[in-house]
Amino acid sequence: MNASSTRTLPRTAPPGALGKIVLNEARLAWRVPGGLVSGIGIPVVLLVIFGELPHFHQHLAIYGGDTEFEVYVPTLIVFSITMLALWGIPNQLVSYREQGILRRLSTTPASPLWLLAAQVVVQLCITVTGIVVMIVLSVTAFSATAPRNYGGLILSIALCIAGLFGIGLSIAAVARTSGGAGNLGRVAFFPLMFFAGLWDPLANMPQWVQDIGHYTPVGAAVEALQDSAQGTFPPFAPLLTMVGYAVVFIIIAWRFFRWE
Repeated sequence: MNASSTRTLPRTAPPGALGKIVLNEARLAWRVPGGLVSGIGIPVVLLVIFGELPHFHQHLAIYGGDTEFEVYVPTLIVFSITMLALWGIPNQLVSYREQGILRRLSTTPASPLWLLAAQVVVQLCITVTGIVVMIVLSVTAFSATAPRNYGGLILSIALCIAGLFGIGLSIAAVARTSGGAGNLGRVAFFPLMFFAGLWDPLANMPQWVQDIGHYTPVGAAVEALQDSAQGTFPPFAPLLTMVGYAVVFIIIAWRFFRWE
């Protein structure tokens, strides 16, 4: 990145410019609601479907006394974050690069970094909204047990977002076209969701699959969220795993991101 494209606070930028860019990105997200559908709509629909299945509400020893529905709530939270991280962020940023918007911004007082930051802020707001809706709905509509360790829950969600958003920004950094970004997102999405336990909870899988899953960002996130929901602070290993993914992929994104 060159100096002109990476400045964060140009002296000649008008007051409130960054806020206006964020507001504009929010309006676009509302008018083209792909992120709202993938980050909130689809996970909530899946939550309702799982919540309506009677056998999902049986307390099972394999899940530490939780119901299968309660086990799936953290998985759907991670599913929502992954959808936005791997598809929402890369597709939009690469599309802006293809249209020359990032290049044109680098010639104005408003740094293209502001547009990147605005996208992250908007996707983060959608993510948090989806998570809150799912937790509230699972407790009020389907009698799931409310999370017992909110400190661990918030930390786990924050680290999961950092790690997966880092992967999404890395995809945006290396993809040359929006179609390529979509393909890379799909290639990463389905294996990650397997190890997040979307098709079958990890507790039901062979031990070697569980061992691999714990070292993926989504498997570590689900483990940490489930521990937080059960009332214990997440163990060190999954938290460190998520920190590692966040650091590595944010560095990759910063190093290789192209504005043109």
